[in-house]
Amino acid sequence: MCEIFSGQNPERYASTTRRLRLNGQSTSIRLENAFWETLDEIAAIDGVSTPSFISELHSEILIFKGEPQNFTSLLRCACLKFMQQNRELNQSSYAAE
Repeated sequence: MCEIFSGQNPERYASTTRRLRLNGQSTSIRLENAFWETLDEIAAIDGVSTPSFISELHSEILIFKGEPQNFTSLLRCACLKFMQQNRELNQSSYAAE
């Protein structure tokens, strides 16, 4: 079972830093490439750029919860939530067949 995880391409868990603006402030965010791929996918589905999606998410979290202690962790959890929702949608579509 662990071979599924340990055998993955190391490029997936290598980190990349991207520079972007959050509410007008220039910042850098460092995430593993697999999370960047997922954020890129979410943004594409929403029809916006990844920086725009991240900035919008940051604005929303400020409104609803205040400044997050660890925004990169919030981004990782957003990716997991997206994957969970996709899995649930796929399971329900198979059940409907």
